[in-house]
Amino acid sequence: MPDKDKVFIFDTTMRDGEQSPGASMSVEEKIQISRVFDEMGIDIIEAGFPISSPGDFEAVSAISKSVKNSIPCGLARATKKDIDACHESLKFAKRFRIHTFISTSPVHMKHKLNMNNEQVLGAIKESVTYARKFTDDVEWSCEDGTRTDLDFMYKTIELAINCGAKTINIPDTVGYSIPEEFAKTIRSIKNNVPNIDKAILSAHCHNDLGLAVANALSGLSAGVRQIECTINGIGERAGNAALEEIVMAIKTREDLLPYETGIKTELISKASKIVSNATGFPVQFNKAIVGKNAFAHESGIHQDGMLKNRETYEIMTPESVGVKKTSLVMGKHSGRHAFKDKLNDLGYSDVTDDVVQAAFGKFKILADKKKHIYDEDIVALVDDSLIIDNKINAINLKSLKVFAGTGEPQRAEMTLDVFGDIKKTSQTGDGPVDAIFKCIKDLYSHDVKLSLYQVHAVTEGTDAQATVSVKIEENDRTTVGQSADTDTLVASANAYLNALNKMLIKREKKSLYKDIEKQKIRGGV
Repeated sequence: MPDKDKVFIFDTTMRDGEQSPGASMSVEEKIQISRVFDEMGIDIIEAGFPISSPGDFEAVSAISKSVKNSIPCGLARATKKDIDACHESLKFAKRFRIHTFISTSPVHMKHKLNMNNEQVLGAIKESVTYARKFTDDVEWSCEDGTRTDLDFMYKTIELAINCGAKTINIPDTVGYSIPEEFAKTIRSIKNNVPNIDKAILSAHCHNDLGLAVANALSGLSAGVRQIECTINGIGERAGNAALEEIVMAIKTREDLLPYETGIKTELISKASKIVSNATGFPVQFNKAIVGKNAFAHESGIHQDGMLKNRETYEIMTPESVGVKKTSLVMGKHSGRHAFKDKLNDLGYSDVTDDVVQAAFGKFKILADKKKHIYDEDIVALVDDSLIIDNKINAINLKSLKVFAGTGEPQRAEMTLDVFGDIKKTSQTGDGPVDAIFKCIKDLYSHDVKLSLYQVHAVTEGTDAQATVSVKIEENDRTTVGQSADTDTLVASANAYLNALNKMLIKREKKSLYKDIEKQKIRGGV
């Protein structure tokens, strides 16, 4: 768009991002990531620090051969051997960038470099001039720029530009700055460096105070036209400015940020996942843009608004960043509107309002006890309500005695009400629970697979109430049964029967619905 300034996106995921402790990536992983970055329209890919290791050199070299649209870049200290390594690893690309840097803050010059101002200026002149022999695309950074004396910074920037640097990067290396201060620094540079119009200003912000993205965007408003960032915000210590947040802030708030990036935002989620897999760093659930909960809504008020109009609680669409759809998470804060919408998704569009209301009441009780509510839980609640609503008593436990201990086989004696018939049996098993389940199968012959048996205590102490969960499978049908009792064995029997009754409902669901409709017509329901 001609009325919008171009903002170059400089990705340093594979260089600064990889410096996160434990985030090392293999050459193959870096190549895979670079292909996604190339496809999504990232302008400059800082592929690594070639002099740092043979692996980094190999990765930068491989990426320089494979990218088609992005400009590959390598990092170099202010030394000829570093710059030579960059050139050797990047020379396969049609165009490439060498990014050289040196510290300029008093604390860094004294304790890290043991150099004075004049020595630093000499190193800048030598390194930038040398890098310029290999490419006309040289970037220079004043490391720890936000803690550098401004008058000295002006001199270093002017010198770097005179020596051939086309991009001047101002790093907030230790995440020390705040947005107003960072913007003021950028404006001061623009007003006090006489040749600044010959270079693009860049921002490289760290997140030690949680302000990396805010600082970068403030720099953008003050005149920065390149932002250095990483996918998922990974990087040294607390990380870097997150690429996805920068790009989507520009796209979403074009009223205040009239810029364009050229990023195909629909690939952001894909890039996030591939970087997370490569580094082994999970993305926090509430991470902006790419977190699992970024487009998830649990509050009943929010869900109701979302069902009426997505714009009530979403400032961007999930599709715009490559997420399939909004997620209405079912939990204790969910409302009846969202619950009914979930039932429609699960195929219960034709259940009666009474069944919905009964199931919703049970759902709220369950949600207070359980952190994660799965679709199977909701199906179980509806099927339970269908059983109650239609006065169907299929199989019920009447009595249970269990004989356990050492020296004799574990044995269970059981009485069941099976469709109104009272039946009794006794079975032995490899344990008391096995004996109980054998009794049920003897009294009501069926063939299902037991895929889950789980016990946990609801409260503490030896008198704790035990909750037993049982999952059974039959063909393509799955049901989950639950029961709670201070007697774990009684809870086990009832949980299995609960799952079995639900399976019977699933078998006959279509005919059950037909029967319900007939009863409605006859006035039976």
